[in-house]
Parts: sequence; structure tokens; C-alpha cells
Amino acid sequence: MRRLIFILFVLFGVLKSSLAQQKPQYTQYILNNFIINPAISGIENYIDVKAATRQQWAGLENAPQTSYLTAHMPLGNTNDWGSATSYGMVGDNPLGRSYKSDYEASKSHSGIGLIAVVDKTGPLSNNSFNLTYAYHIGLAPRLNLAVGVGAGISKVTLNTNDITLENPNDAAIANSGNINRIKPDLNVGIWLYSAEFFFGASVQQILPQTLSFSDQSSYNQGKTVPHSFFTAGYRFWLSDDVTVIPSIMVKYVNPVPLGIDFNTKVAFRDKFWVGGAYRKDDSYSGMVGFNLGSLINVGYAYDFTQSALNTVSRGSHEIVIGLTLNNHYKVTCPQKLW
Repeated sequence: MRRLIFILFVLFGVLKSSLAQQKPQYTQYILNNFIINPAISGIENYIDVKAATRQQWAGLENAPQTSYLTAHMPLGNTNDWGSATSYGMVGDNPLGRSYKSDYEASKSHSGIGLIAVVDKTGPLSNNSFNLTYAYHIGLAPRLNLAVGVGAGISKVTLNTNDITLENPNDAAIANSGNINRIKPDLNVGIWLYSAEFFFGASVQQILPQTLSFSDQSSYNQGKTVPHSFFTAGYRFWLSDDVTVIPSIMVKYVNPVPLGIDFNTKVAFRDKFWVGGAYRKDDSYSGMVGFNLGSLINVGYAYDFTQSALNTVSRGSHEIVIGLTLNNHYKVTCPQKLW
């Protein structure tokens, strides 16, 4: 096989999923939509920190592995946080039916954040770092709209030591060892939210970039492409103690097929939750998580591979650990997020 074809296969064939998307996929997007939408920056009344790791297709050599760290917070006088972005709801059942009737839209405010992602598939890795900014507007007494932007850099690295070439001097690869390409990164998003529902739209990697690991222009065939995400969810109260949140995420990456994730989260007083997910033509997932007081929250997901990869893979593992820092009102669960 020609080396050029091989490189393109690495870039578009193994990069991140069977759908060939270039950005990582996340089963527990419902726990941290900020990872795909910068408009969420500063939505809560505390500093929201989350760290996650995902091992995709466990048991398969050189399978995708992704880790990330995110943090975001509102800007302004912290003494106003109780009225600017939420209100105190300390107690055993912070999301009971009274939450729906007492809910108030956030006052207009700004938020900032950061997103760091380390993503590796075989010899190819993509590390990105973005700073984010969002502005939240009160459209109605119970409805907010946020718009956000994220900007940073992305470093794509090809480790040629993990590739066996028929011709060690192949012109499609500039040299041996690690070949690094640093590119600008830009993301934008909007987020509409209330007590009962949310809707978000975002575009990652909005600046298409040529991506080549050769010094010769004739091999500049690779490129990065924009990734569009559309997410929506609705909260149902089955009782004072139990809420059900179905949600959907649609991913569009030209020219690959449309990706669709269906997700359902069932929460008990929002202290403990279980859920399930289905990724079209790819996998089924089970999820479980809990909020530990007003400081720590944890979520875990296991994906059961539906494709032919299930013959060589033991599924995928994903864990998300969150911290709610500077939580003045000792909020025990997210109030504006889901």
C-alpha cells in the first residue's frame, strides 16, 4: 500500500471512531456539555471542575484513549452569585418539585473557562488547549440564552517509531521520531436553558487546517474539518424524589454519516442516578453516578460495542470526576446544568 494512502487512512480511518470523526466522542456528555459547547462557561454559581478519561474499545491494541480537564466559573462580584446565577437550595432534595416553581433565570453575566484534551490513537495524538468566554442573557423570567467562544491551539503529533514503512525514506513522512504540527483552534456555541429543558448548538475546529507530515507540498492532502454538535434535553418529574432526563446529541462531520446519541438519566433527589445510552450503529451504554455532598460528583459509563469490533474489544470505559469549588451556598447538585 502506498504510504500516502496509509497516512490518510490513519488520519480519517482510525481517528476517534468508526465514523472517522477527528474529535473524541463522549458517552456522558450530559454530565459535562461544556466539553463540546463553550457557551456553558460560568453557568453555575461556583467553579465547576471536571476531569475525565475514556478508554475506547478496551482490549484492542492502539485503540483510542482520551483524557480531559475542564474548569469554568462566572465573573463578577462573588457576593452577588446567589442572585446572579442561581439561588441557595441546600437540603435533602434540591431538585424536588419546588425547584421547578421557584426557578429563576440567571441575571446577565459573563463566564470564563478552560478546556484541555489529550487524545491518542495508535501513532497519532492530538492535544488541545482552549480558553473560553460566554455571556448569559435573561430572555424571560425563567429562560436564559448564552453565547460563547473558545480559542486556543491544537498540537497533532505522529510518532513514526510506531509505524513500519516499506521504504524508511518515504517522502510522505518528513523524518523519524515525533512529527508535530501546531494549529490554531476556534470553537463557538449557543445554549438556551430553563428549569425544564435545554438546547445547544456548537461548532468545534471551526478553522479548517491543512494537515501533513511531509515537507513536500505534493503530500499536503490531509486536513482538519469542522465538527457540529446539536444537543437537547427535557426534565420530567415523576415524583418529588425522581426525575427523568431524556436527551439527544447529533454530530455532523462532513463527509462522514450523521452521528446520533440518545441518552436517558434517571436521578433520585439528584444525589444518585442511573442511565442508558444508544449511539446509532455503534454501541449501547450503561451509566451510574452520584453527588457526594457539595464538593464531589462522579459518573461512570460502560459502552457495549455493537459493531464488528465486539469480536476483538471488551467495550469502552469512561469515568468523569467533578469538583464544585468556591461553592458558597453548598449546592449539592447542578442547578442550571443537567
